[in-house]
Amino acid sequence: MPVPPSPDPSPPTEGLRPEHPPATRLRELADAVGAHHTIVVPDDYGGTADPADTVTGIDLRAQAVQPGDLFAALPGAHAHGAQFAATALERGAVAVLTDSAGRDLVAATVTAPTPVLVHDDPRSVLGAVSAAVYGHPSRRMQVIGITGTSGKTTTAYLVEAGLVAAGRSTGLVGTVETRIAGRRVPSALTTPEAPQLHALFAAMLERGIDTVVMEVSSHALALGRVGGVGFAIGAFTNLSQDHLDFHKDLDDYFAAKALLFAAGSPHSAARAVVCVDDEWGVRMAEIARAAHPGPADPSAVATVATSPTAPAADWTATAATAETDGSQCFTLTGPDGTAHRVRVRLPGHYNIANAALATAVCAAAGVDPDTAAEGIASVSVPGRVELVDRGQDFLAVVDYAHKPAALEAVVATLRGRSSGRIAVVVGAGGDRDRGKRALMGAAAARGAELVVVTDDNPRTEDPATIRAALLDGARSVPDAERGEILEIGDRAAAIETAVRWARPGDIVLVAGKGHERGQEINGVKYPFDDREVLADALERLRALRPAHAADESGRNGTGVTRDGGTA
Repeated sequence: MPVPPSPDPSPPTEGLRPEHPPATRLRELADAVGAHHTIVVPDDYGGTADPADTVTGIDLRAQAVQPGDLFAALPGAHAHGAQFAATALERGAVAVLTDSAGRDLVAATVTAPTPVLVHDDPRSVLGAVSAAVYGHPSRRMQVIGITGTSGKTTTAYLVEAGLVAAGRSTGLVGTVETRIAGRRVPSALTTPEAPQLHALFAAMLERGIDTVVMEVSSHALALGRVGGVGFAIGAFTNLSQDHLDFHKDLDDYFAAKALLFAAGSPHSAARAVVCVDDEWGVRMAEIARAAHPGPADPSAVATVATSPTAPAADWTATAATAETDGSQCFTLTGPDGTAHRVRVRLPGHYNIANAALATAVCAAAGVDPDTAAEGIASVSVPGRVELVDRGQDFLAVVDYAHKPAALEAVVATLRGRSSGRIAVVVGAGGDRDRGKRALMGAAAARGAELVVVTDDNPRTEDPATIRAALLDGARSVPDAERGEILEIGDRAAAIETAVRWARPGDIVLVAGKGHERGQEINGVKYPFDDREVLADALERLRALRPAHAADESGRNGTGVTRDGGTA
């Protein structure tokens, strides 16, 4: 295996903060969340310093604390955050939020009187405290949360475009990036921790943002990262297997998603828009309706259907047509019976579902559907069925599909665009849901003439072990129903092999990483962008085209043997 390149020198930033944060009284914070306000004084202290009574920020990472902050010292699986209180206080923290065990650790650390807010479960109130520290910014904007297994990113981009078309000033918080009025800010998590999220909201509000669209992961809901957020609208795309390393089963995974809609949930949105194309969507709509009983607001829950087998819905997509460039048009009929023609630049039925949901969300936000559709028609989403064209005579595509259902869907979509063969380059992430790996391999093998199993982000796991699980799944498909299976651990070499294999009219799909710009191996993220690597391979192919054309199979001389390994 070649020596990996240097680590990525440009990791995501720590997050934005408002330039002019409010000063929030500690006693008011304590009263708001039921914490006990106390002053910890060192035993040998003989000074006269007055402890702070206000804070202007909050952070749970001691090394990221800024002067005037409240340091959230939370108990963890391996260490208590209060063990790092000395670092936080040295950096300018003026108070600490923790539990009773943390208070004792802080008492052994401080050199001057220090206010401490003591709560039995400080993590459970971290969102509420963070929101209060920054003046509850989400209450002063329209915040739209989008959850589901697949389609969150695409739907978020489509909603953002529909809002912008109506003149809204928007913020976007998602997997690919965070944007403020169209300007990009790198993001490390689909949803940041509560202190960073509310600081970001405050910074957005300060810059004139009136509407925020954000992806909301099951982790963010289950772990309270969106605590204190006032969601004006919650949207649901679909549910399929993913994250079962974190959730015990699909029902548990669904229950986490349902926190955005359920009655009594601290995260429940004021209004809901739910795609009911699958059984999970039908269940989610029932949960949302139960949270909004009675005739007070009949439009509090809106449903969207794009499948002929879906139940009757408020918004229904019909009469879909596909264009030669991969874009699609469909008719979306709204609750009042008005038909709207919607165009989406992305192929695949699932993108009709994403666009229909996005239009309905925009309508719930007060935007005219036809205006929203104008914006939606202009959107391309990074790493989602993204074409890479270097003049080759076959289709080359990068897609983020890293779940079995998503991979099946994108392969089926591409199959409908060409009569040629399909090659799929695919891996699976380490330290994540192991149960989906064989399913990913099987999905690729059923849909493609060539499957190249490779490394994704192995993280701390043995890459060969991950590949073996995918290979087992791929080989479980009967010989008559699958094509060739190769194993090439080096992802760049795997992509190169698929490109050399392709003939005119074929399709090469590089799946799993999409927009990502790094490959994580043993805790280090190395620069790696599927789009750039695929483009480079296509450029080399163009330079070698005479030799490639003379090679009938397109694979002679690659040094790769059938069904795994290298020669």
